[in-house]
Amino acid sequence: MSVVALSGSPSASSRSTALLRHVLARLDDGVARSEISLRDLPPAALVRADFDDPAIRRARDQVAAARLVVIATPIYKASFSGLLKSFLDLLPQDALRGKTVLALGTGGSAAHLLALDYALKPVLAALGARHILDAVYAVDAQFTPHAILGHVAHDDVLRRVERALAEAPVAWRRAGLDSPRPVALAA
Repeated sequence: MSVVALSGSPSASSRSTALLRHVLARLDDGVARSEISLRDLPPAALVRADFDDPAIRRARDQVAAARLVVIATPIYKASFSGLLKSFLDLLPQDALRGKTVLALGTGGSAAHLLALDYALKPVLAALGARHILDAVYAVDAQFTPHAILGHVAHDDVLRRVERALAEAPVAWRRAGLDSPRPVALAA
């Protein structure tokens, strides 16, 4: 079982990345996981849609190999980050077919709560995603600053993450995929 986590924040210590890392930490030790900080990809390659750039190819290969794709993004002006959009535009048309996707979003207020459903999910569906778990959106006030981790999400947000992850094995069974404890949460 392989998980790839895409951090769509341009900030190194963002709330959305903190939430993403919480998800990765909750997976069993036997789960292969990787995190791609999209801000670390070559900007020129993203802007110019350079499919042959080695870093872009590696990131695309990681997405191709994953069974679960976790995407975290800040919400700006009622949509996901342009950094994330630039990367998603470089994926093949059916890059998410047969994969389960979890979308995580953070924003300044509840006014952008539906941005994941109305802005991001259609793009994910266009990339072939059919198994999209319940998105988790959290506002800035639902995080506490942390000296080492940057930010820590409040318990109500973490419970929603746990519920969303619990649905992954159901999605895999519906797709006819084998899933012996694929996203078992660590104790």
